[in-house]
Amino acid sequence: MKLTRLFALLSLVPLAALAAPVNSTISAVTVYPDRAVVTRSATVDLPGGTTELVFANLPQALNERSLQVSGRGTAQALILDVSAKQTYVDFTPNARVKELEDQLKGLGKQVRGLDDRTNLLNAHQASLDRMEAALFAPPTKDVPRPDLNQFTSSLNYLTEQKAKLATERASLDEQREELSNKINTVQAQLNELRGSGGKAFKTVTVRVSAPQAGSLDVALSYTVPGASWAPSYDARVLSADRAVALGYFGIVRQSTGEDWKDVALTLSTARPGLGGAAPVLSVWNVDVFNPILLQRQALDERRREMSAKAMNAPTAVNMQSMTSDAMGAPPPEEKDAEMASATIEAGATSAAFKIAVSSSVPSDNSPQKVPITSARLAANPEYLTVPKRLATAYLTAKVVNSSEFPLLAGAMNVFLDGTFVATSSLRTVMSGEKFDLALGADEGISVKHKRVNKFTEDTGLTNSGKRITYEYLITIQNNKKTPERVIVADQIPLSRNEKIVVKQLSPTPGELKPTDEGSLKWTLDLKPGEKRELTVKFTIDYPNDVNVAGLD
Repeated sequence: MKLTRLFALLSLVPLAALAAPVNSTISAVTVYPDRAVVTRSATVDLPGGTTELVFANLPQALNERSLQVSGRGTAQALILDVSAKQTYVDFTPNARVKELEDQLKGLGKQVRGLDDRTNLLNAHQASLDRMEAALFAPPTKDVPRPDLNQFTSSLNYLTEQKAKLATERASLDEQREELSNKINTVQAQLNELRGSGGKAFKTVTVRVSAPQAGSLDVALSYTVPGASWAPSYDARVLSADRAVALGYFGIVRQSTGEDWKDVALTLSTARPGLGGAAPVLSVWNVDVFNPILLQRQALDERRREMSAKAMNAPTAVNMQSMTSDAMGAPPPEEKDAEMASATIEAGATSAAFKIAVSSSVPSDNSPQKVPITSARLAANPEYLTVPKRLATAYLTAKVVNSSEFPLLAGAMNVFLDGTFVATSSLRTVMSGEKFDLALGADEGISVKHKRVNKFTEDTGLTNSGKRITYEYLITIQNNKKTPERVIVADQIPLSRNEKIVVKQLSPTPGELKPTDEGSLKWTLDLKPGEKRELTVKFTIDYPNDVNVAGLD
């Protein structure tokens, strides 16, 4: 009877969950402009009952509120909860970091070896100094003066030994400098790989319950800082075809403490750091200056801002659907790097580019260039020149973004008929939007600008005024084999005082009217080899007692 009661009591005591370390790998990463969401995948065999799945040595900086877990398998498991804690270790689990640490220790031993050798040289130098002092010391009763042969032999020996010491010291200095450079290089790499975590890590524990034994494909996702991406472009101008071959790339960097090896990479245009809601305007008060009152108001305003930030802080990103897609979908088909194109998933407020091939990004903050897409865009080229500032014609192209991809603002390398000509930039352009593409200078259009005349004369019945006449000549020549359109911009000065009168002589206002800012703009359609000359001429009249500012 007592034994039966004991078994009954034991059956009411919950059994401790079985801890099972999980050997997971990073399978997918979504990179944002200021962070990344990492997905780890693993297959585990679950016994019946409650099991603790332990994911160890995760980045210390991971956002605990962003943890998401999903699973699918024959075990029909129920995910009970997810927890994270910080752990410290006295070893380095990252193989690349461990290799650099060992290398740094080896270099330290070499430095100590040089120090030991330096100490021996110093001792040898001290012995030679004592020998030299004894050689030149005056004779005594116990130590007579050496004869000439002994003196010469001893002196030659001292000279030879000191020369050897000097040579070896110079060699040690060179070795020490070389070792110092190596140590600095390895230390810099080590700092990049370690990130801010050092030897502190996060351990994530997932409790699952299964009514029966079976397998479970589990995915753990978390957000980490220290990752970013930025757009980059290669614009290849095909002048004969009147087209631009635009290569669209993503420059990915990360120092999260984990290497991403052969992962399904996604680049997102979303900016979770901005929060979910627009800021709220506070009351704008104007009052008599009171430093104590203003200090209180500033403190209240600061409290309201902190409260608003707390309410709008980014919450955990739901990775359930993405994880399921990454686990259930077949691996992306590998393509040639130059032709690879990402697939785009457009959302209500952002777009995501799924890179076509698996990517590897080491955790050393080095830039990794991954292809997003390429597009051949029809271009209507024209040239713009401002000869007064620079006698060079710049090629621009009127282009329509005929691709389905939004082109985000970023740096651009420009190639003209296969030759690198300039670096430029691209503004944000949505699909179907028209934009101007700055393609750099082209020496095929010759531009010259010179001042032909500057003449000053007296005016008025009593020579009470002055008139300055300016005349400039602009020469444009098309040296290309195709007809080209050239936009030429120049200007005449604007008077900001009624006593100063500016009169446009050439071109006349009827031929070319300046803008309100005084700009003149010609549109020239030049045939191959055609040259056109443009004259800019104007006068400035003012009284003698007026000191005019801004004259050329």
